Amino acid sequence: MTPDMVLTLLLFLFPLAYSPGPGNLFFAANGARFGFRATLPATTGYHIATAAVTLLIGSGALAAQAVAQEAFTWLKMAGAGYVLWIAWGLWRAGGLQAELQARPARFRDGVVLLLLNPKAYVIITVMFSQFLTPPGSVSLGRDALVPVLAITLIFTLNNLVAFSIWTWIGEGLARQFSRDLRAQQLNRGFALLLAGVALWMLLL
Repeated sequence: MTPDMVLTLLLFLFPLAYSPGPGNLFFAANGARFGFRATLPATTGYHIATAAVTLLIGSGALAAQAVAQEAFTWLKMAGAGYVLWIAWGLWRAGGLQAELQARPARFRDGVVLLLLNPKAYVIITVMFSQFLTPPGSVSLGRDALVPVLAITLIFTLNNLVAFSIWTWIGEGLARQFSRDLRAQQLNRGFALLLAGVALWMLLL
């Protein structure tokens, strides 16, 4: 990819990666509850899954447009249900003493969040339709693999930066809500945001 194409890709991804969504709010909430370091396993799981799914879509092995409408609908429902489950856990969370008994998100939580996020499939498919010509051209030869790998790397690293920023924001907010009552308010604020995201996923 040329430097101009890389810049164009980053500009394309910027509003998608940094705007509130299931992934960003999930990691912001975990950063607020447990801190940046404790969120690293889930971050690792999410972005390994991101790279794998992106490679599959870019190679033509998996395409969101080819998924049956019924299957995609079930994916949206499962993803929204998972996000609502996370939101419910946050809503029920208490203050600082309650946080001591809670656990941070794990590696598999990050993987599941990506796999059940229909927004990710749509973004990845649209991205390849715009920046890979023709889509799925990896099957044409070794040279065609290079742009797929480049786009996958840029997409994954860009998401990693975005999610890290949101996790740091969550951790910073937690310092401002250090008392038990205010910590509970912060948790419930994130819970309401995630519930809104779940509704948005259903309407996608």
